[in-house]
Amino acid sequence: MKIIKAKDYEDMSRKAANIISAQVILKPDCVLGLATGSTPIGAYKQLAAWYEKGDVDFAEVSTYNLDEYRGLSHDDPQSYHYFMRENFFDHININLNNTHVPDGSNPDAAAACSEYDKIVADAGYPDLQLLGIGNNGHIGFNEPDDHFSKGTHCVDLTESTIQANSRLFDSIDDVPRQAYTMGTQTIMYARMILVVANGEAKAQAVHDMCYGPVTPECPASILQLHTNCVVVADEAALSLCE
Repeated sequence: MKIIKAKDYEDMSRKAANIISAQVILKPDCVLGLATGSTPIGAYKQLAAWYEKGDVDFAEVSTYNLDEYRGLSHDDPQSYHYFMRENFFDHININLNNTHVPDGSNPDAAAACSEYDKIVADAGYPDLQLLGIGNNGHIGFNEPDDHFSKGTHCVDLTESTIQANSRLFDSIDDVPRQAYTMGTQTIMYARMILVVANGEAKAQAVHDMCYGPVTPECPASILQLHTNCVVVADEAALSLCE
């Protein structure tokens, strides 16, 4: 794993956006795996600003998001479909037909997950997969478990994840208890993985991801086995890695 230290959130976002834009410039029709949550928003804003300046072109890019809440329609303001448009897609020249998010509105979990696995496989898996990391070491919505997950599947969100995500909802009672997520095996098929992390609250998870034992109790630890994984994190998130 290559670790790149950033001074703060803005520096982390800019460094991550540099890596993503380089991928798009080198391969204009690349496949990007994308993440939601507060951490990547700065990188998305930077990429949108560079698009506005004419420095990067997303016209041929296709994207596949990691996850989606189960039970939310695409136009629900709390859905990840909505999040991606609000924070990224509506600000660049990507063809929305080339953007993909698991179908949380499909109540048939097996069908929704197998369908998403197929379209990700048909795309040839991401050239670059962007990841955040949860306070408990989760990637996507792959929570700590006794085994590493394989394909896209329905997960019960842990209480800590529900608490962490409740800031985005009017009430904690509104936070969905389940989600559809790419499995760790699918994530590992990406040719490059880029992890972004900031803040002291992520320090233990970042340490365990980079230096702890490879165990499904910290799902991100499997990234130690990837041949091309880059971690961009600020000083606070790397404070236990000194």
